[in-house]
Amino acid sequence: MQQHEVTALFDQQAANYDSQWQNMAPISQALYFMMTPLFSKLPSNAHILCVGAGTGNEILHLAQAFPTFSFTAVEPSSEMIKVCKHNLTQAGVAHRCQFHNGYVDSLKNLMPFDAATAVLVSQFIVDEPKRVAFFADIHKRLKAGGLLVSADLSANQSAKTYPLLLSHWLSVMSSATVSPEQIEKVKLAYENDVALKESQVIESIIAESGFTGVYSFYQAGLIKAFTAVKE
Repeated sequence: MQQHEVTALFDQQAANYDSQWQNMAPISQALYFMMTPLFSKLPSNAHILCVGAGTGNEILHLAQAFPTFSFTAVEPSSEMIKVCKHNLTQAGVAHRCQFHNGYVDSLKNLMPFDAATAVLVSQFIVDEPKRVAFFADIHKRLKAGGLLVSADLSANQSAKTYPLLLSHWLSVMSSATVSPEQIEKVKLAYENDVALKESQVIESIIAESGFTGVYSFYQAGLIKAFTAVKE
């Protein structure tokens, strides 16, 4: 799936995105809970780069947990970033945020960030060298010692148990019985339109972009989260 196709998809989903995925909120909330201690080690005036900010839930959690942090939200979907601005304004934290409607490589703010997040973003970059370049663009925008938190879909599709895991994952997504036809449709999407890679592959991609100390700190179903630092 090309960048413009992904952006168009999120433009269409923006208005109802949070309600559409409401049944998956416990997974996101657990991820936020697990990543909070990583951010507690940052300076009190830390500036966080949030790549693929979506509707702003991730920023909202961090803004509430760390009242003196500031944020730069990067989001290519114009409709998504409208929802993001609205949600953060309603929560009273928009004054601590800057908004960039575009991709991270077009971000003009050259001030180095203390940390960056990229949650369910890099999985849409199917070409591996481009995925490395994506993380490299984040890496060069961080201070020395800067923190990365990234999460993506991850699985070994060649494993004998993968069909069972996928079936269970789809059941979680739909909160209903999933037909074989639905399983096959999503399976094909994961094979062709999403870079669904094993944990070790994702870790090596992040490391190749310049980060060190890469490790996984959270997993729920097919979602796996990683952290690393810039030396």
